[in-house]
Amino acid sequence: MKITKFPQSCLLIETKGKKILIDPGTLKYKEEYFEIWNKVDTILITHKHSDHCNVEILEKLNSEIEIYSSSEVKNKYPELPINIVKEGEKINIGNEITVEVVHAEHGYVPIMKTGAKVIENIGYIIDDGKTRIYITSDTICFQNDYKCDVICLPISDYGVVMGAFEASLFAKETDAKLALPLHADSPKYPVNFDFVKEMFEKNEMEYKILENDEAIEVE
Repeated sequence: MKITKFPQSCLLIETKGKKILIDPGTLKYKEEYFEIWNKVDTILITHKHSDHCNVEILEKLNSEIEIYSSSEVKNKYPELPINIVKEGEKINIGNEITVEVVHAEHGYVPIMKTGAKVIENIGYIIDDGKTRIYITSDTICFQNDYKCDVICLPISDYGVVMGAFEASLFAKETDAKLALPLHADSPKYPVNFDFVKEMFEKNEMEYKILENDEAIEVE
């Protein structure tokens, strides 16, 4: 399984001959991404915020690409051909890949009261029969029994997502062998990466901080 990181929380998962794009957003978008994103098989969107859903670009992509997200995202962007999914459901991609739609809890701060509050938020666990990768979405810490090999989770805090302390503990509970920290590209909400490293190492959680456009192979 190959994982490529794009800005903020966007990932490209390549496995079993399929390409799955998660949360292609507006933040730090570059024109060269279009050709890459336009060749995927499936797009998974976790919630309605623009740093996870670049509607202007998504409208221009190949119409044969299957897009999945929540009813809240569908209602906000009716121009997108979204297949509605909800927590507890499964998506089959090809004959060998299963995507579990899982729970996520987006945090709230008062500046969201004008409509930015996320009511329906979902995560995804992608399983190709060999590797399970869990994309948590923008979420605060919550109790669960999800298990995976690789976890991709936010670390920027600011009241709406996990910070490094709870993210490292959350990751450890999933039995993940590797954590990929996300949601750290906004200049409005800087991340202290020294603290991130301190917390993940203190809690003995293996991690890798990917640069944008960097790819890794995982097994």
